Amino acid sequence: MATEEAPSSSTPVDGSANLTPPPSIDIAASASSAIDFLTLCQRLKTTKRTGWIYKRVKDPESIADHMYRMGIMALISSDIPGVDRDKCIKMAIVHDIAEAIVGDITPFDGVSKLEKNRREQEALDHMCKLLGGGSRAKEIGELWMEYENTSSPEAEIVKDLDKVEMILQALEYENEQGKDLDEFFQSTAGKFKTELGRAWAAEIVSRRRRDVDNGTTANT
Repeated sequence: MATEEAPSSSTPVDGSANLTPPPSIDIAASASSAIDFLTLCQRLKTTKRTGWIYKRVKDPESIADHMYRMGIMALISSDIPGVDRDKCIKMAIVHDIAEAIVGDITPFDGVSKLEKNRREQEALDHMCKLLGGGSRAKEIGELWMEYENTSSPEAEIVKDLDKVEMILQALEYENEQGKDLDEFFQSTAGKFKTELGRAWAAEIVSRRRRDVDNGTTANT
């Protein structure tokens, strides 16, 4: 009868020696790139949204304020068949990230859409390099490009959330500061492409009309 070969002393009985060890990660280098990137992103917290500045809104929201509430919007939105909600959340918090460098360029600034896109693409490329490239930088770049090109159902949702957040903020400034911000509602009317966007925008407009009827907003 053949004897059973004893396991080698260098091979654990559970076979774990066959597992590939995880790749080595240079934590220090990764931390350095991350902090450089985050330091640049700090500008999103301090740069005010241009549209509100033009309308002389007191203490207007920052770009980061806008993106944060969009992220919350994506988080609380209903599940939609064919739409990755987690991807929407990520897209919401990076869609204006290039503005950390170029600022919040609006149609009133006299910059063409093509030139605006060129500046933002250049800024995004710089930020991704600052982050050190790799999978995280690649993901941010892809999310940003997908949003810019409206090339997915998620991008359509987030584009609508961008406009929804703006008119909700406009309504709040009207009520808090007595501003007439009707142009922001006019600029988005009929431009919502998704059921979610249309439903949320309709609710905001309905509340605005009610505020007008109650005399609690500057609009007549």
